[in-house]
Amino acid sequence: MAPGSKFRRILLKISGEALMGDENYGIDSETVDRIAGDIVEVSRQGIEICLVVGGGNIFRGISGAAAGMERASADYVGMLATVMNALTLQHALEKNDVQTRVLSAIPMATVCEPYVRRRALRHMDKGRLLIFAAGTGNPFFTTDSAAALRAAEMGCDALFKGTNVDGVYSADPKKDRSAKRYDRLSYLDVLARDLKVMDAAAISLARENNIPIVVFSIRQKGGLSSVVQGDGAFTIIGERE
Repeated sequence: MAPGSKFRRILLKISGEALMGDENYGIDSETVDRIAGDIVEVSRQGIEICLVVGGGNIFRGISGAAAGMERASADYVGMLATVMNALTLQHALEKNDVQTRVLSAIPMATVCEPYVRRRALRHMDKGRLLIFAAGTGNPFFTTDSAAALRAAEMGCDALFKGTNVDGVYSADPKKDRSAKRYDRLSYLDVLARDLKVMDAAAISLARENNIPIVVFSIRQKGGLSSVVQGDGAFTIIGERE
């Protein structure tokens, strides 16, 4: 366990939108490099990290379905988008001399390894940083659910969700200037108030496995390191103390 931190192993969920930077679509290389640098900084503090990355910067299954595409097919397209993001993030991390593995829930052996839990755990024991791609491999489940699932499977102490805002708010702070940021919420608070930080399946899975969720802004350089040490602005979702 890193000095000053109560976490030994964490899962970081990065939305696809976070990789866009200030662009409207796709991947911003400077943003990816900055995020990779923050991840490497925390890893070198002795904290084991695994990642789940979304694909919303390229394609969102729900949006595809809303446009008339059959939902399952749309979700599979979204899963492929997460693999593209994972490979991009892998390249950025390995430029920092970090050993990584991309593990996909959908087998595609030419570009990455298939996800096998025991193999993933061995990779982590060898100090490799894992990037989980393709969600759960099933349509109708979000990458938030995949993040909660992988956090439980990997025995993580917490699930960190990097977003474009510094925590969970009572309303969208970009639209409502009076929106209140919460410092702490219970799992049931999130479900009962229908707060849109993660889908209900992800919150329920984290609750069943007693995995706290830490929501913070990944847009600030060094933000992940600060939050891991308990500094800065963030929201903790967990059992009431």
